[in-house]
Amino acid sequence: MNPRSRLRLILSLASLAAAGLPLSAAAQEPWAGRNISYVVPYPPGGTTDILGRTIAQRLGEALKTTVIVDNKAGATGTIGGAFVARAAPDGLTLLGTSIGPQAIVPHLMKLPYDPAKAYEPVALIGTVPHLLVVNPAAPWANVAQLVAAARDKPGAISFASGGNGTILQMQGELLRLQTRTTLTHVPYKGDAPALQDVIGGQAGFVFAPIAAALPHVQSGKLKALAVTSAARLPGLPSVPTMVEQGYKDFVVEQWQAVYLPAKTPAPVVQRLHQEISRILKDKDVVAQFEKLGITVVDGTPAQLAQRQAADSQRWGTVIRDAGIKLD
Repeated sequence: MNPRSRLRLILSLASLAAAGLPLSAAAQEPWAGRNISYVVPYPPGGTTDILGRTIAQRLGEALKTTVIVDNKAGATGTIGGAFVARAAPDGLTLLGTSIGPQAIVPHLMKLPYDPAKAYEPVALIGTVPHLLVVNPAAPWANVAQLVAAARDKPGAISFASGGNGTILQMQGELLRLQTRTTLTHVPYKGDAPALQDVIGGQAGFVFAPIAAALPHVQSGKLKALAVTSAARLPGLPSVPTMVEQGYKDFVVEQWQAVYLPAKTPAPVVQRLHQEISRILKDKDVVAQFEKLGITVVDGTPAQLAQRQAADSQRWGTVIRDAGIKLD
């Protein structure tokens, strides 16, 4: 064994020992005979929770153990995030989360941990585009007409969101900044009530996840003016993108991802990434996620880290320029 290989072996064994793992981890992995906790920082029933339960079941089968979904909701996803950040780096505690707690909320509130340093990225699962939707009776046929109306009557047009600090709010604020208009933000406790008030005419428009908005568009209760993905959606070929309508750099996708606590040994991170990657290649899983409006990405740990850093910079700038603060 050459000196460089010997050094890599020593460092690998040291990292396993520091995490409390047996030095024979290659043969006896940390989850052998032990349950894995898959923490979801949101209530049951949402997109992140459904994704987590699908991955947890199949991951348990692959590792021949039980993966238990643990919902630790609250504080815009940061209660569960803090729990995993404090967990032992032994491969037994995973975090299934989304863009908000990782790249938006840290710019709005002081957290007891740094999302950029508290975790080891494992896998970028997928992305969710949004639809800009309005009441069918609204006089706007496209985004330009909506913006023109906002310029004519500053502050008269409101946009709904699922709450302060959400990706839904960020998109409304981004539109306001790009068009230099005055739009009124109306936060709700969740995406569903935000959509309902746009349907009822109490709010002017909302950027909503495709799975939540599409049924209302198909039923005629809402009208879609734009999609925030880079290309038009196969299921909505007549709905143009924001970029097509002249709004530069308005590609916005809500992503879902999996993390481990920082300092989890690299072999453990890699094994879990490989198993999740296999899960994301399963045709049944892909079909299930597509029904939720999720485009499977199957991104590497490095790609997830890059995506998180880029979105953190992007939304941090929007938050600063728009003067956004949590109530």
